Amino acid sequence: MSFKGNKVWAETDTDGNLKVEKGTVRVKYNLQQDYEYKAKIENLFPEDQAVPAGKKILSSVGSSPITAKNSSSTQISIMENLPDHCIKVYTDGASSGNPGPSGIGVLFLYGENRKEISFFIGRATNNKAELTAIKVGLEELKRFDLPVRVFSDSSYAIGLLAKGWKAKSNQDLVFEIRSLMTKFSDLSFIKVKGHSGIKENEVADFLATSAIKKGLS
Repeated sequence: MSFKGNKVWAETDTDGNLKVEKGTVRVKYNLQQDYEYKAKIENLFPEDQAVPAGKKILSSVGSSPITAKNSSSTQISIMENLPDHCIKVYTDGASSGNPGPSGIGVLFLYGENRKEISFFIGRATNNKAELTAIKVGLEELKRFDLPVRVFSDSSYAIGLLAKGWKAKSNQDLVFEIRSLMTKFSDLSFIKVKGHSGIKENEVADFLATSAIKKGLS
């Protein structure tokens, strides 16, 4: 079916009807993933209403490895403008209380390869969690010669790392990330709108929030 413009698999009963519990249906973006979402029944539509990934419009902010070379946002069709052999890194940080128990989620996509990271980082602000997710994502990469695109829904993180904002807090963390950035030959940050149906960003969000639950259990 279609959920927020994305194709999803929805749970059905033995007769092929949607299995509704308390007004929601369990859905997955990929049958191989081991986690699921609960979608409100009124937000599920026929599969043909799903929007192809290449048509989703996002905001892109270019960055050189050291400083931002363009602080303005331009609307692009993300899949059509990504370079060949691009490593895509979707990051998200979550905090329960701000500050409070926090977790991070990172989703890596490269060709047919996929990797996920989810872990608890203790007590932190949401901004620190967002930055930590980006730092962990960059640290995990071993190829510095390939184009890398980091996706984040944090205006704060994008401002610091791609627009040249001065860090008033989390200064050590920002310094570490900026140092990591110098290793890459082609690195850019792309701002995505949170909770807007971009399935990769939704996965990163799930990884971050589930890390909090695991950390507190």
